[in-house]
Amino acid sequence: MTYAVLLLAAVLATSGKDGATLAIESETKAVDPAKSVFLRVSLSVPRGRTAELPDLRDRAQGFSLAEEFAEKPVTAPDGTTTYVANWRLVPEPCAEMYRLRPFAVLVDGGRDSFVAGPVHFDPPPPREPVTGAMECDPKRDLPPLSWKLVGWAVAALAAAAAVLFGLWFAAKAVARKVKEHRMSPIERAWVELERLLRKGLPGRGRYKDFYVELTMVVRRYIQRRYGIEAPHLTTEEFLREAERLAASGGVSPAARERLGKFLESADLVKFAGVEATPEMADGATASAREYLKSDSASAAGQQQ
Repeated sequence: MTYAVLLLAAVLATSGKDGATLAIESETKAVDPAKSVFLRVSLSVPRGRTAELPDLRDRAQGFSLAEEFAEKPVTAPDGTTTYVANWRLVPEPCAEMYRLRPFAVLVDGGRDSFVAGPVHFDPPPPREPVTGAMECDPKRDLPPLSWKLVGWAVAALAAAAAVLFGLWFAAKAVARKVKEHRMSPIERAWVELERLLRKGLPGRGRYKDFYVELTMVVRRYIQRRYGIEAPHLTTEEFLREAERLAASGGVSPAARERLGKFLESADLVKFAGVEATPEMADGATASAREYLKSDSASAAGQQQ
């Protein structure tokens, strides 16, 4: 439905401008922020007179854009000339007011002019209050699958697996230490000896390391068994301490003699630079086993 809005008809009727009239037409007077407002501005003057259409760009309030599409003037048989311009106005959302401010209409080069406006538009109807739950349930957008993302995921899983493995290994080592700490001296000595033999140091030519660790197995046993700080004593100091214990009924003379031969032969490899052989390593292992067995048997006999 099309309607016409005559701007300030009373002013035109009383201005005495010889029938110059301005009309603005629009399909709707109510503003919808989602739609543009189209206006048709027509200015008619009698025969022999000229006029200029007003520029509404700076007169539009509540609109973000105003564009003009002018038409060619049309002269009627009675000599009346009509000037027409089509305007598109883009509403601003939530504007306080939608209107055209007053503007001047120039007739005969400005000699005869009049002021028109303002033109008010009806604002959009208020929205209904929102009630209830959300109309939509937004879902989180996942990043697109790519080789880079796969690489990061694999690296994260590998890091997590390494951490879990480290925690498992540490827990296992702690449990093993606690278990060994609760063992008797001879039980711990057998565990340490088996652990040393699994390393296979003689097979890799590491005889000196093998003899150092083998003598430490025996020394730690003696420390736990008799309370001697064997790991921190030289062989000579240790033998003197063992002799003192032998005099008090601790280490038997026979056990002290076997232990002395074992430690002195090991010192030849550890400190004197003697080249060991697999047979010598096997013999040192057998000597250590023999001493541990005999000493533990003698300790069991004393307890009975």
